[in-house]
Amino acid sequence: MVSDSVGDDNKDPIRSTLEWIADAGISGLGVLSSAEEVAADYLSKAASVEDAIDSVIAWRTTYAVGTGFVTGLGGIAVMPITIPTSLAASYVLGANTAATIAYLRGYDVHSEQVRTMVLLCLIGEAGEEILKTAGIAISTKLCQNLIKQIPGKVLIEINKKIGFRLITKAGEKGVVNLMRMVPLVGGVVGGTFDGLFVNGCGKTAKEVFV
Repeated sequence: MVSDSVGDDNKDPIRSTLEWIADAGISGLGVLSSAEEVAADYLSKAASVEDAIDSVIAWRTTYAVGTGFVTGLGGIAVMPITIPTSLAASYVLGANTAATIAYLRGYDVHSEQVRTMVLLCLIGEAGEEILKTAGIAISTKLCQNLIKQIPGKVLIEINKKIGFRLITKAGEKGVVNLMRMVPLVGGVVGGTFDGLFVNGCGKTAKEVFV
């Protein structure tokens, strides 16, 4: 993420967690390929970039509903902050979906600005309010030039707000985790939650990366 006056040794755990999610979503984790690889794969099978994007969202949503992808990711145990494993996996898959869409539309997914926007996609409609408070007008749609011009200090503030939202969501997800203790019914509830979450990330990315 964006560096500031605080050195890496003093990096707070929430910021470290955001970096971990962005890194895993963009560069891949375990069985999850990097955003560039996913984009190349889907584009090779699609008639257009937009068709590839729609396919990515559809298949990533289906993938999230299943339970296998959680155990296949690996490395989740080293997250700076302990959150439910299924939610951590959903965050990574959502970030990977958003980063893939950004890459397909010509964005540099390794730039600090795009990394922040990828994370913003994880909080859906709440991201609009965060951008407004940061002084970024989204009524005209975000575009590559606008994203490139977001200064480092603004990115830091945006990241802080994203981190707060994601950690809050982790607490809410605990309720769903309790429901998962009930066989069959719990699995359906949890899978549906994850699928809706990843699908929302993809749809938000389509709006952000235009």
